[in-house]
Amino acid sequence: MPFGWQWGADMSGYFYLTTPIYYVNAEAHIGHTYTTVLCDTIVRYRRLCGDTCFFLTGSDEHGEKVLEVARRRGESPAQTAEYFSNSFLRVWEEIGISHDRFIRTTDADHKQVVQQILQRVYDEGEIRFKEYEGLYCVGCERFLTDRDMLDGLCRDHERAPEPRTEANYFFDMGAHFSWLRDYIEQNPDFIRPERYKNEVLAMLDEETGLGGELCISRPKSRLDWGIELPFDTDYVCYVWFDALINYLTGIGYPDGPHFQDYWSNCEHVVGKDILKPHGVFWPTMLRAIGLEPPRHVSVHGYWNVDDRKVSKSLGNMIDPLIMREKYGFEAFRYFLLRDMVFGQDSNFSEDALVRRINADLANNIGNLVSRTLNMTGRFAGGLVPEPGAIEIPEREVIDAAATAVAEVDLRMRGMRPQRALESILALVDATNRYLELREPWKAAKDPELADTVSTTLHTCCESLRIVALLLAAFLPVAAAEILDRLGLGDALETAVLPASAEWGGIPVGSPTRKGKPLFPRIETAGAEDAESKDGAD
Repeated sequence: MPFGWQWGADMSGYFYLTTPIYYVNAEAHIGHTYTTVLCDTIVRYRRLCGDTCFFLTGSDEHGEKVLEVARRRGESPAQTAEYFSNSFLRVWEEIGISHDRFIRTTDADHKQVVQQILQRVYDEGEIRFKEYEGLYCVGCERFLTDRDMLDGLCRDHERAPEPRTEANYFFDMGAHFSWLRDYIEQNPDFIRPERYKNEVLAMLDEETGLGGELCISRPKSRLDWGIELPFDTDYVCYVWFDALINYLTGIGYPDGPHFQDYWSNCEHVVGKDILKPHGVFWPTMLRAIGLEPPRHVSVHGYWNVDDRKVSKSLGNMIDPLIMREKYGFEAFRYFLLRDMVFGQDSNFSEDALVRRINADLANNIGNLVSRTLNMTGRFAGGLVPEPGAIEIPEREVIDAAATAVAEVDLRMRGMRPQRALESILALVDATNRYLELREPWKAAKDPELADTVSTTLHTCCESLRIVALLLAAFLPVAAAEILDRLGLGDALETAVLPASAEWGGIPVGSPTRKGKPLFPRIETAGAEDAESKDGAD
C-alpha cells in the first residue's frame, strides 16, 4: 500500500458535492458534461464507501444573457429558462446522472433564501448604494478588470465590454479579504489544484486596490428578470449573488434537518472560468452570514476543440447525446474522465476518443473479461474453481489489487479521477501479464501443470471482481455487467468499500458466462485488426 495511506481518512459519514448550476442560454455541451460526469463519479464512489451523500446540480436562470436569448427566440425569459432548464435535466436523465436534486434559481424556496440573505447582509451594514462606472461584459454579467481582458476583449467570451455608469447596491466583500487571505494560506487545499489557489491570492491583492466592492444589483429599468431586492423593489439581484446561494438552498438553509451535516462536508467542482466567483465572491458572502467556506473548491480546466475553449458563445460545442449515439455513453464518459488531467486543459477529437476506447476498453479491460470468462467456461465448466497453492505470480496480483484499492481511494478523495483510473488499469495490466505468464490454455494440456489452471482462473476471476467494484463509479453499467457475468449480479447492492474489495471475496462455484464483447473495438479507415490474444477466442 502507498506510504501514508489510511483508509477512511477525511470521512465523516456525510458528503455534499455540487456542480455549478448551468446557464440557460444554450444546450448542454462537453464542458457541462465533463463537470457533471465527474461529480457523478465522485458521488457514486463515496456512496460505495458508505457515505450519506447529496449531489446537487441545476440551472442558473436569471440575468441579462437569458434576456438576450429570449429576445432572439421571440419569447419571454421565463419561457427560455423553462426550455433550456428542461433540456439540461433531460440530458442528465438520459445519460444516467445520479443527482439528488436539480435546482432552479426560479424555484420558490431559492427566491426566499436569496431574499433572506440579502436582507441579513443589508441589515448588518455590508451593502451600500453608490454610482459606479466601468466596462461591463454581458457574457460574464459583471464589470471587468484589466486582468479579465485581452486586446480589449473579454478573455472568456471574446467580445468587447460596454462602458456603463449606473447607481447600484454594492456588497463590501473587501472587508473580508484579510480573513480570506489568511484562511486560504492556512488551508492550502481549500482551492485545488494549487495553481488556482495562487490565482485567487493574486485576485485578492488586485481587488484590494479597487476597494473590493461587488455590485449585487441591477436596476429594473434595464433588467427586470431576476430576484427582487427585499429592501428596494426597483432593483433585482445580480445573477452571481443569486446563483451562488443555490448551494445553500439545495440542502435546506438555514434549518433543514441535515443542513449542517452536509454543509460542513461540502465540496464544489467548477471550471476555471468561474474561479473568481467561487474563490472570492462566495467565501466572503458566506463569511458575511456566519458560515464557514466549503471544504474544497476543486477547479478543472477547459475542453478545447481546435485549441479553442469549448463554449456556447463560440459555437464549437460537442453534444453528449450525439456522442452517445455514435460510441455509447459509457465509452464517452470514460474518455472524459481518463483524458483530462484535473486542473489542466484537454483537447477533444473523435480520433482521440476512438484510440482511447480501443486501447483501454476494448483491448485491455474488455479483453481481460473475455479471456478470463471464456477460459473459465472451457476449463472449469463455467464455474469459479477452487484455488490451489498461492505462489509468487498469484501474490503479485493480490498485491496489485491491494495497491489499486488504496490508491483509488486516495486519488478519488483528492479529486484526481484520471490517476484513479490509472490505478485500476495497473491492476488490469498486472492480471493480463499474469495470464501470459501462467498460460492456462497451454497448462491445461500438460499433465504436470494442469493443477495450476484452477488457481490461475480463480485468481483472474477474483481480480475481475475487484476491478469491477473499483470501476463501478466510473462505468456503472459496464461494471455491473462484469459482476453479473461473474455470477455476482447483486454485488453492488451490498458492497461497501474497502471491505468488499479485499482479496478472497469471490465464491467458489459462482456461475460465470462470457457474453458479447463488453467494449467492441471501433474499426476506422485503414486500421488493422487487433491481434487476438491466445485463449481469447
